[in-house]
Amino acid sequence: MARLCLILFGSPGSGKGTQAKLLKESLGIAHISTGDMLRERVASGDEVGRSVASLMQAGELVPDETVNRLVEEKIDRPECANGFILDGYPRTVQQAELLAELLVMRPIRTIVVHLVVDYNVIVARMAGRRQCPVCGSVYGINSSAPNTVGVCDKDGAKLAVREDDREEVVRERLRAYEQQTSPVLAFFKKSGIPCWDVPAAGIPPQVIAKGIEALIRKERGEAA
Repeated sequence: MARLCLILFGSPGSGKGTQAKLLKESLGIAHISTGDMLRERVASGDEVGRSVASLMQAGELVPDETVNRLVEEKIDRPECANGFILDGYPRTVQQAELLAELLVMRPIRTIVVHLVVDYNVIVARMAGRRQCPVCGSVYGINSSAPNTVGVCDKDGAKLAVREDDREEVVRERLRAYEQQTSPVLAFFKKSGIPCWDVPAAGIPPQVIAKGIEALIRKERGEAA
């Protein structure tokens, strides 16, 4: 059976990271985060890492060619033999085009899942988050709230609003995400690659993950 490539899309605050973790465990496949991959190369200090570091320090984007090459190297490693989840990639249509070519050359079954959460729900969810400046624990005003309002359960420190969780910043991040992601999703749908919109608001993460697993079985022609 062909390996699975699960391309996971989700706006900030959609729970994409949680789903990637759950699906990695339940499906027994690798999780490829391009952000983590780039940081690993920077830490290695090799030629690619040094070039990437200089770009990131200057606030510039890493070229598509470099990211594509790193992804290609990664998916050919033994840990991806059973399949993999792509998180944070592809971000552009050019990356998506090159990825599609790369996957066609290998026996890999590609499925795209887009976690859909109402705009206002995400704004409320992210703007309602508070973080402990000491241990890094994250709380929500309406869910996962601390035992004492505004105080970390673990060390008693006063909770704070992260800079990127301020409402105006959240709205700008969502606008940028929509502008960037819509053309990529349109490309995959036009290419005939299975693309699924999965509701992800007000539903337990484990239930969402089970639903995604069912979609994958359906696409693979497996029994439920």
